[in-house]
Amino acid sequence: MAAALLPVDDALALLLSGAAPLGSERVGIADSGGRVLASPVQALRTQPPFDASAMDGYALRARDVAAAPATLNVIGVAPAGKPFPGSVGPGQAVRIFTGAPVPDGADSVLIQENTRITSEGLVEVLEPVRMGANIRRRGLDFAEGEALLPAGRVIDATALALAAAANHAELDVVRRPLVAVLATGDELLAPGSVVGDGQIIASNTFGVALIARQAGARTLDLGIAPDDRDAISAAIDRALDVGADIIVTSGGASVGDHDLVRDVLASKGGDLDFWKIAMRPGKPLMAGTLAGRRIIGLPGNPVASLVCSHVFLKPLVAKLAGRTHSADIRTGVFGGPVAANDQRQDYMRARVVEADGQIVATPSAVQDSSMLRTLADAGALVIREPFAPAARTGDPCRLLMLR
Repeated sequence: MAAALLPVDDALALLLSGAAPLGSERVGIADSGGRVLASPVQALRTQPPFDASAMDGYALRARDVAAAPATLNVIGVAPAGKPFPGSVGPGQAVRIFTGAPVPDGADSVLIQENTRITSEGLVEVLEPVRMGANIRRRGLDFAEGEALLPAGRVIDATALALAAAANHAELDVVRRPLVAVLATGDELLAPGSVVGDGQIIASNTFGVALIARQAGARTLDLGIAPDDRDAISAAIDRALDVGADIIVTSGGASVGDHDLVRDVLASKGGDLDFWKIAMRPGKPLMAGTLAGRRIIGLPGNPVASLVCSHVFLKPLVAKLAGRTHSADIRTGVFGGPVAANDQRQDYMRARVVEADGQIVATPSAVQDSSMLRTLADAGALVIREPFAPAARTGDPCRLLMLR
């Protein structure tokens, strides 16, 4: 009697068991965008470091212009980066520009639109100004020593600018996992090759690597290994030598005479957590460890390889990279009838549209796992539980959104 296939959720739990963010590394601020902070960021300075003008205009004493119009003597200029060295006294003003320190003696800034220069070179104030107007007080944004960003924050554009403003030239970030990707098969050729009889172009690893990078990884292309134990072993050794955190193989994990990946891993002392799961496409998915590195053996069929990468590789990479991963699962309705499902959890490619405020998903008529075009056209995968009954048009469905 055949052994029961491992449910998808159980397989994913096994794969993620023990996975945790990798160690940290220090990188330059310019290279930190998109990374995950490994430690909190505190302000190394106060911003602004002085009372600064928020507008172009005139720094003055509010009590001198309590009644407008009023005329003041302009005693100097304060551009950004060049503070006015003197002090503003009664009946005086300093021409000031945005970002410049407010001179001693001044308590307000009047915007230039509310002024006029007289023929004598004086400034005529046309509107009264309230005390403290248009001044950014010292420390308005943050003060030295203040906590600004927590560990675990993805460094987006705003966080990057804030860390730079706080005078950080470098940041501690979670190390990105290195994912080494290997295609296996005598029939495979690199894109751009002249294809002979019985040969096909290797495509899986390009999509798999992109999924890994989008989840937060660095990737290494190990190329194509023929169906030869020594060649596969050498490629895996290369991945181990360069410190790959995850080794992903595509093909060679099934049960045929030329499916050698499992045997090679076993010969090297690898431990398998599972092999074969209750999933369509993706039944021959394999996962385990080798020398402390994680191994994922993807099916060779292109659609199965990419679907398994979305379901399994993406959350593993995200967890090692210190990211929070949550699959984009939504509820929709079927756009057409679907037959009853068998014992495997099905991920059906479907076109999706929005109609009457809900997502309508119409699965492709043919779901063969070799057909990449239908996956490229799909906006979502309809997730059908094992033994789900037949569904009619308009029945609810669960969707894993792809874009």
